[in-house]
Amino acid sequence: MKIWLTAIAFAAASSLAQAADSAMTVYQDPSCGCCSGWVDHMRASGFEVKAIETSNMAAVKQRLGVPVALSSCHTGVIDGTGQIVEGHVPASVVRKLLADASVKGVAAPGMPLNAPGMGELDGNLVTVDFLGQPFSRD
Repeated sequence: MKIWLTAIAFAAASSLAQAADSAMTVYQDPSCGCCSGWVDHMRASGFEVKAIETSNMAAVKQRLGVPVALSSCHTGVIDGTGQIVEGHVPASVVRKLLADASVKGVAAPGMPLNAPGMGELDGNLVTVDFLGQPFSRD
């Protein structure tokens, strides 16, 4: 009985940790339609997304430490880890980010046409870490 209760406790803790990793807050400009497309992509990929509209994205990016050269139209924060997702980063890349706690954030700079929320992935979307180094190609 004690082993069974321990197993249930571990399973519940694992589920809570996984839920925390899949929850994110996204800051987006209220007049940007592609941001909503990206939020839809993340939700369809199993992420729980709280979208907050703000007309002062520059202040949000500055507060979160997003490098200016890597900025895009929206900024996400993983609730459980504090890691940053800048722009139209695919959900698979966000999962890769979550697997490496040493990476502060990843970005798809600008508004690439071959990214979720903008268009179809074509194998040529390069995301970078916040040091500007290639992180993934999708």
